[in-house]
Amino acid sequence: MTADRLAQLIADNTPEAPATGELPISTAQRRELKAEAHSLNPVVTIADNGLSPSVLKEIDHSLNVHGLIKIRVASDERDLREGYLADICKNLGAAAVQHIGKLLVVWRPKLEVKADKSGKATGRRKAPRQLKRNFQNN
Repeated sequence: MTADRLAQLIADNTPEAPATGELPISTAQRRELKAEAHSLNPVVTIADNGLSPSVLKEIDHSLNVHGLIKIRVASDERDLREGYLADICKNLGAAAVQHIGKLLVVWRPKLEVKADKSGKATGRRKAPRQLKRNFQNN
């Protein structure tokens, strides 16, 4: 590979080669996500039972809601934590942002809320709930 081609690849911020099922992100995106994740608290903890289907379901739900999450792993073994991170990214189609100590940072784009013709989000109540107090004043 020539120096010109290497400089062009660095300038383009081409995504790193992801593992199978993992979401590709560029180094610039990874840097921004690390900065954004700095202030986050862990939302999921992987304890002694390991990466069970219920834990994967909770991680999937958290990724849908937040997009960028921190996961705390109770294990002291680094290889096990790296395996958890690879499994999470492969099974949920997410990107591994950072693995520092016992914390894993994972990102996946948030799902967009469908909007109806009026521009409001669907799936919500149309009007406020009627309380007894509201009927007494009429």
